[in-house]
Amino acid sequence: MHLSVHTWMRPEPLEVSLKRASELGYTSIELAGEPGLYRIEETRQLLQKYGIQCWGTVTIQQGERDLIAADPQQRRATIEYMKEVVRLSKGLGGEITTVVPGRVGKLIATSTPENEWRWAVEGLKEVAALAQELGIKVGIEPLNRFETYFLNRTDQALALADEVGYGCGVTFDPFHLAIEERDLLAAVRACGPRIVDFHVADNNRLAAGEGSFDWDGIVAALAETGYDGGLAVECMPPIDRSPVGEFGASQLEQGDADVHADHLQFIVDHGSGLFSDAYYTGQLSKSAETMRRYVH
Repeated sequence: MHLSVHTWMRPEPLEVSLKRASELGYTSIELAGEPGLYRIEETRQLLQKYGIQCWGTVTIQQGERDLIAADPQQRRATIEYMKEVVRLSKGLGGEITTVVPGRVGKLIATSTPENEWRWAVEGLKEVAALAQELGIKVGIEPLNRFETYFLNRTDQALALADEVGYGCGVTFDPFHLAIEERDLLAAVRACGPRIVDFHVADNNRLAAGEGSFDWDGIVAALAETGYDGGLAVECMPPIDRSPVGEFGASQLEQGDADVHADHLQFIVDHGSGLFSDAYYTGQLSKSAETMRRYVH
């Protein structure tokens, strides 16, 4: 296993993210799925400059991106977007793409369960077929009920992956699944070798080591499955606006930030905000300190 980090939590130039990651001991990134922001050759050069590999990409289900939308044109646009995210991973030498079927923050269904399941299967079949052709592994990520009503547990994700085929697997995020699974470690073991990607945040979605998770037990169960990929840090702390908060203004970016409105809403829908450089760096540093013992 190796230490990886997502890039979507703090919108900033990629070079800033890579420089920080390199200095903190990360060896790869899981790139936010925004193909229009990254020219392949320029991005490869930046990765090489900082000695960082591309572990893979993740679909960012914001705005109109929704594989289970009632509007067929919206679904078609989402499928094509997901394919581009897979191509981005391939172009940068990545190994995986993590996908989320529905729009994050969508909590009310727009069609029947039967329709939504069928649309998810049909769309992901196209995405997974392309991924298999390109040699990219696809992992379906279940999220907690406060971010989506569609796909909250690993048994659901495995059932969807079975219908999709093409070697489709599961992305395991213990933050989400500690809320939804009866037994987190049993869920890891039940996924077995079908875990494609593994995300890292503590039970409170702070940095690993700032919550109550037993990381020794979690990573031991993960190792039992044969997983040997990225431990992809994805901490997304809540914003404390109370008088007793330890975060406050020091937690948030105080200057103007160049961030697309859809992406800002995506972050807000996670119950969070735009972090300051210092606070965000501290979270990634703590995560690296905690997870480094499991890297080989």
